[in-house]
Amino acid sequence: MSSTTPPTPPTPPPSGATPPPGRGARPAGPATPSSPRHGTSGWVTGGVLFAGVLMMMNGVLDVTRGIMAIAEDDVFVTTRNYVFQFSLTGWGWIHLILGALIAVTGFFVIRGAVWAQYVGIGLVVLGGIESFLSLPYYPIWSVVVLALDVFIIWALCTNAQDRA
Repeated sequence: MSSTTPPTPPTPPPSGATPPPGRGARPAGPATPSSPRHGTSGWVTGGVLFAGVLMMMNGVLDVTRGIMAIAEDDVFVTTRNYVFQFSLTGWGWIHLILGALIAVTGFFVIRGAVWAQYVGIGLVVLGGIESFLSLPYYPIWSVVVLALDVFIIWALCTNAQDRA
């Protein structure tokens, strides 16, 4: 009769020794960060940072524009026969509230909050609609803001897609 002994598990290497290749080898030292996804590039990362800065800038400018409208400043020109007519005070409150929300969300985009990217997309879309509606009052400014909004939406969508 033969006696069988159970196989013994491999012993861990003494501290400081390197395990054989292919058997759980890890680099020594602190944990290495995970590699970026294949689609992430410097353009996307820099674009998201730039989008956050633009959101803050656009938000602050919208807040000041809202304050001017609420105070019924003489800066605003009235346009006749425009389909979308709002009272100057109502229009000012829309700019003030939306601008504050966009600026705060832009701050959190810069800080790297994932939720802020998704919320930022929605708020910038609303800001783009707001700029479109104010096109007859400030045509050049509205077109510039619309172009910046398109870039911000692209940058936030591209980074959000890479995270998924």
